[in-house]
Amino acid sequence: MSTFNVPTRDQVSENNQAIFDNLEKAVGFVPNLYATYAHSNTALENYLNFSNAKTSLSAKEREVVNLAVSEVNQCVYCLSAHTAIGKMNGFTEDQILELRTGQASFDPKLDALARLAKNITENRGATEATVLENFFEAGYTKGSLIDVISLVGDKTISNYIHKTTQVPVDFPVVEPLEATTV
Repeated sequence: MSTFNVPTRDQVSENNQAIFDNLEKAVGFVPNLYATYAHSNTALENYLNFSNAKTSLSAKEREVVNLAVSEVNQCVYCLSAHTAIGKMNGFTEDQILELRTGQASFDPKLDALARLAKNITENRGATEATVLENFFEAGYTKGSLIDVISLVGDKTISNYIHKTTQVPVDFPVVEPLEATTV
C-alpha cells in the first residue's frame, strides 16, 4: 500500500492550485500522478513545461515512445494513461499492445521509432548501432533522435515517480503483456 497520498487542491501550494485549475479545465480532472508531482512546490510546473515543450515528434510518435518506455520500466500507471491517449491518437488495441513490445509491424517508420525507444531505455542510453541506423534509414534526423531521448527521459521521470509512490491509477488499468495475446 502506498505511503503517498494524492494531494487535493487545498493541500498544495498556490502555484500548484492554479495548475490544478488549468488541468481541470483542459483534461476534466487532475490525474493522480500529476497531483503527486505537486508534493513539490516546483516539480509539477517544471514537469509540465518539459513534457509540453515543442518537439519534432507528432502526437502519435510521442505515444509510440511513451508506450515502449513505460513497458520497459513496467509502469502500470503510465501504460494505462498512454493506452487511453494512444487510442485517442488513432491506435487500435492490438497496435498499442505491439507498441508496448517496442515494435510496430503495421508501420515501418513507427517500428524504427518504437525499437529505438525500447533500446535506449533498456540500455540506459547505450543505443545499439543497428537500431540507430534503422531509425535514420526510416527518415528520422539527428534532431529527431535528440527529441526521442528527451522524451525517454520525460517518461522515465513519471515512470519512476509512480513506481516509487504507487499512487492509485485513475485510468482504465491495463493488463501485463504476459496476460494478453500479443
